Amino acid sequence: MLRTYRDTLCLLGPALPVLSFLGRLPTAMCQLGSVLLVAETSGSLATAGLAGGALAAGQTVAGPLLGRLADRRGQRGPVLAASLANALAVAALVLAAVADAPTGLLVPLALLAGATVPQIGPLARTRSVALARRAGSDDRTVGAVLSFEGTLDEVSFVLGPALVGLAAALAHPGAALLGAALLLALCGTGFALHPTAAAAARPPDGTATRTGAAERTRLPGSAYALRVTMVLQGAMFGASQAGITALTAGLGVPAQAGLVYAAMGVMSAAVGLSLAALPATVGLTLRWRAATAGLVLLSLPLLAVDSLTGLYAVVTVLGAAYAPHLITVFALTERSVPAGRLAESMAFLTSGIVGGQALALAFSGRLAEQHGAPAAFAVAVGAAAACAVLSWTVRTGRAPRGPEVTRGGAAPSGSAARG
Repeated sequence: MLRTYRDTLCLLGPALPVLSFLGRLPTAMCQLGSVLLVAETSGSLATAGLAGGALAAGQTVAGPLLGRLADRRGQRGPVLAASLANALAVAALVLAAVADAPTGLLVPLALLAGATVPQIGPLARTRSVALARRAGSDDRTVGAVLSFEGTLDEVSFVLGPALVGLAAALAHPGAALLGAALLLALCGTGFALHPTAAAAARPPDGTATRTGAAERTRLPGSAYALRVTMVLQGAMFGASQAGITALTAGLGVPAQAGLVYAAMGVMSAAVGLSLAALPATVGLTLRWRAATAGLVLLSLPLLAVDSLTGLYAVVTVLGAAYAPHLITVFALTERSVPAGRLAESMAFLTSGIVGGQALALAFSGRLAEQHGAPAAFAVAVGAAAACAVLSWTVRTGRAPRGPEVTRGGAAPSGSAARG
């Protein structure tokens, strides 16, 4: 495993992982940061909820569109424009909130902040996979690349809210968002201009065959099923968050909710990083089914937990199933979709998580208010069961690849051409 990750870091270089991690960190900060900011400046939780929902909606709808643009035009221009636009939109939201702007202005600004998220996470996956394929790497190395990217995501979504909470405690939520805007302007620009951006660029006009062009526009049915799976995974996140918040509040320790959720994220990141140790004989379909079985079995104890210690134990152990499921779905998507639609497909998966989480959080939060934390946790268990059903009923395969449609427009060496 250590050798595999050493090869992965040699493949990506030292700068790209740092830029992609710091570039995706502001996205992890903005969801919670916007809610805390608007709640403090307006004094209205309802207005804060509207702003947070608008930000999530903008990211969910616009993310795949930016991914498609990156597939067609290359990553450099879209990421650069989105990074700068997002930094300005977040800064504008902070200024409007501090100036006590009305809800009619705050919500559109939050929507714009979500719509301009530069999708560095999914595009970093696309770029890293392209680098691996062009270098002639086998599926095991590509799997390690995806595990590494998944771990960066998990760490960012643990660290991001923690930084927002720290800034809110020491200064003001607006300080966290302004810092996020500055970080994105710098690191998003660096990610966009990094020389590896050319690795995922669209092949020059005229280099792809008619068959290759057709492959870029056609998706297998399994690709849509995998997107549904990610929506369900997001629903698990949202319902778990609602249940954790309700239970900790009922126990009189509401401040523990963020720590419980962070413990789950740390466990998920650690297990995700260890996936590279799996032998090559463990195929992606088997991994998917095992991961969804884990989601179901490990989420069932949520229905009975009634103490803080038990909550920490159950949620932390549940985190061990999250990363394997997420990383495997990304890997199945990479294997099954045409090269010319990989960035769009990766962005769809990420947007599915965001959208599913937002919808489930709103729905489960209401259930928790009326019937207690077990009702919210029941939604998480139901979403896990639906994921398991999909894993056993959906058949995935490999998208055809040829030299003319490889990522980056150049024929790969060695075993990079997959059959």
